[in-house]
Amino acid sequence: MQAFFLNPYEENLLIKQYELQLKEFCKRFEPTMPKYVIGTSFHYFKRFYLHNSAMNYHPKEILATCVYLACKVEEFNVSIQQFVANVRGDRQKAMDIILSNELVLMQELNFNLTCHNPFRPVEGFLIDIKTRCRVPNPDRLRTGIDEFLEKSYLSDACLIFAPSQIALAAVLHAASKLSENLDSYVTESLFANAEHMLKPLIEAVRSE
Repeated sequence: MQAFFLNPYEENLLIKQYELQLKEFCKRFEPTMPKYVIGTSFHYFKRFYLHNSAMNYHPKEILATCVYLACKVEEFNVSIQQFVANVRGDRQKAMDIILSNELVLMQELNFNLTCHNPFRPVEGFLIDIKTRCRVPNPDRLRTGIDEFLEKSYLSDACLIFAPSQIALAAVLHAASKLSENLDSYVTESLFANAEHMLKPLIEAVRSE
């Protein structure tokens, strides 16, 4: 009988596969989906499967529901008809599935629908770097930052670290790719009185 059920490794592998599909769905969505909507979609999807099994709720259905709910919560105004126009296959069926799962999803998220993504802290760090550092044209870091944050979607970082920590890790990662040194900014400006927080951050950036 046990052969009919997924083991924890198989279930985790299945969820990770659908996270890749979530990323692709958001990437090809029309109209273009803002980054913060994508981030919130991943938040919802990961949080849902912290307490639920893929054997009870099909990830394909929950994926679409998470994205639709994120569009509403983040005020990315698309109608349900516009939304399912991006879905392959039977669009009426997709609409019925999304609308029937929406309340279930909200209940499983305990109606805590506000998500804090790292994009706003990133803007704050870039402004701060322009003010306090001699890094030429800090906007050059944006490409590396976006790459880092996109990779973080496929990890559990959003469940473990604060948005500001993820944002700082992204900035430091982008700076290292361009051979820019932000050590003095981090140690003297950000962590001057909190050295104990510096080592875990450095280890987290390196592990990414």
